[in-house]
Amino acid sequence: MRSERRAVLEHLADAVAAVRRSHPVRVAVDGIDAAGKSTLADDLAGLVAARGFPVIRASIDGFHRPRLERYRLGRESPEGYYRDSFDLEALRRVLLDPLGPGGDRRYRTAVFDEASDLPVESPEHHADPDAVLLFDGVFLLRPELEDCWDLVVFVECSPETALLRAIERDAPRSGTPEALLGRYRSRYLPGQDLYLGECRPRERADFLVINDDPDHPVVAGPSIEGGSGGYPN
Repeated sequence: MRSERRAVLEHLADAVAAVRRSHPVRVAVDGIDAAGKSTLADDLAGLVAARGFPVIRASIDGFHRPRLERYRLGRESPEGYYRDSFDLEALRRVLLDPLGPGGDRRYRTAVFDEASDLPVESPEHHADPDAVLLFDGVFLLRPELEDCWDLVVFVECSPETALLRAIERDAPRSGTPEALLGRYRSRYLPGQDLYLGECRPRERADFLVINDDPDHPVVAGPSIEGGSGGYPN
């Protein structure tokens, strides 16, 4: 791992470790499609665990709605992507609320498998009181979820970078690069624009990570006493 990336991740891990709650700390790693959210959350998980906290990793990908519901407005609809893609009620019920204030800490990390378009019965776990949930996904500051997070990291990159990454990542299983590019331009990026305009996650996040170059990310947010510091506020 490059030293610049390591420094940013150490800074974020210090921020996570500084949060104190009477329940597991719930961290949202939000951001646009193909910004690098999952990779950042995976890398951050090891550093948070090294600070002595049990880590729970989960993703919005485990909370898709069935295909018929996701595409009820059409496969190209930005509104459908933003409004209908994910079962936020189930996400709260089986994961975020159980780990939150007054929750019993019994949680599941998925309810649906997108590939098979079928529900899944993921195992139930019991979280330690000092556990940290690192949850990555899109649209995590929607009104239905905004009270569920104890710390928010928003990861972004330019639309051009996101398109190149999406083609490299998704084309082998989602059709030709041309078809995938068309869907991103017609559905996914405009759907993200709806979210950015409605919920303003950049302004509301605790940390903003500019991730066009994953080896040299730039982070903005509050300095954490005892942390690496040195980043713009």
